[in-house]
Amino acid sequence: MKNYDVVVIGGGPAGLASAISSFDNGVKVCLIERETRLGGILKQCIHDGFGSIMFNENLAGPEYGQRYIDEFNKDDIDCLLSTYVTNIKKEEDGFTLTYVNNKGLDYLKCKALILATGCRERTVKQVDINGDRPSGVFSAGTAQNYVNILGEKIGKNVVILGSGDIGLIMARRLTLEGSKVLDVYEVMNHPSGLPRNIRQCLFDYDIPLHLSTTVTKVFGKGRVEAVEVCKVDEQMHPIEESKQIIECDTLIASVGLIPENELAESLNIEIDPKTKGPLCDKNFETSVQGVFCAGNCHHVYDLVDYVSKSGITAGKAASEYVKGTLKQEEKISFNLPSKKIFDPNKLICIMCPNGCELEVKDNEVSGNKCERGKKFALDELHNPKRSVCSYVKTTFKDRPTLSVRTNKPIDKKLIFDVMKLINDITIDRHVEVGEIIIENVLNTEANIIATSKL
Repeated sequence: MKNYDVVVIGGGPAGLASAISSFDNGVKVCLIERETRLGGILKQCIHDGFGSIMFNENLAGPEYGQRYIDEFNKDDIDCLLSTYVTNIKKEEDGFTLTYVNNKGLDYLKCKALILATGCRERTVKQVDINGDRPSGVFSAGTAQNYVNILGEKIGKNVVILGSGDIGLIMARRLTLEGSKVLDVYEVMNHPSGLPRNIRQCLFDYDIPLHLSTTVTKVFGKGRVEAVEVCKVDEQMHPIEESKQIIECDTLIASVGLIPENELAESLNIEIDPKTKGPLCDKNFETSVQGVFCAGNCHHVYDLVDYVSKSGITAGKAASEYVKGTLKQEEKISFNLPSKKIFDPNKLICIMCPNGCELEVKDNEVSGNKCERGKKFALDELHNPKRSVCSYVKTTFKDRPTLSVRTNKPIDKKLIFDVMKLINDITIDRHVEVGEIIIENVLNTEANIIATSKL
């Protein structure tokens, strides 16, 4: 049985940052990941908007994740892939983990444990949608995986329930891939996604957003044929006389995320009823000494940069616990970040997730926190530009897609022309992150670059 100082469960952005942080603080670390590759959810988040805080850059999800994967590999930290933890037993000198992979069942011991298990999506059944159970109903994350990782077309006429960020981003992705996104419905009286995503994912493509409206029923035999939508009152009760039928072949539910905490609950860790994650102190130590948590299993973050920051803190604290130098702190209930209410009449910067509200008067820009915001505002008025994030096909069965993006924004009017060029490419070779796939696309001086390794 192998012994470690710290074991990290989860190989996404929180787990990678935790493992690197613990290792950098001089302890022996092992990371356990249930998938075949590191990177977690970032592998399928091929859109940009990542890294503005940690790297002061605008990266696609796979690019952001690869920064940490490269550092993790450089440190040569022990790692078990395609491995599931089935049991954790707390003992006097630490923890014994039971795990299973293709080599069978085995055990390891550690002095401290970091849970970085992420979150999962709510389903349509968890928001009381009745009716038939045909194919064509997806959670937003599942749709994202089908489209961005597997390269599959999932529907022609799509309705999206929920204005969370993944749902908004999928509205754009599906539009770029040739689907018709008919409507986005949000049960609240305000959107729940970041203002920048509402601006560039819905407004850019004239996709209607209906507030105080929800999907109440699904119809279809074999495949979705229609959904019933209904307005709600201030108490969220359906207004019967407002019901209408929308014909479609696909329903995507973007109805919230829940921290993944089965392992935490198996250790009788106290759960915060507000965040649905473990109750922790400022070091992210849980109510069970020696167990820490990081990332979306603690609470669902808006920005992956903050997920990484929590991992760095938890990793450092776990290493201090092992050394006996960690100061015990009072457990606190974390405040969930408040979201800006989107104002469609204001110019919202999309250069980073801050979503600054900008004002332009006589070519003078105010409201921006950085120079990128100033440039965006002037371009938006005179020559609006957008980054294009998509994938190219490959010849490899285990990796049918390679994520790509423009290395700088291009004229918004050229987006679909660029998509046609991207869709015509098939890669049959090894590719590194940042490698140019199409140089000077449509004479825009922008290159299409790879955002993940192949």
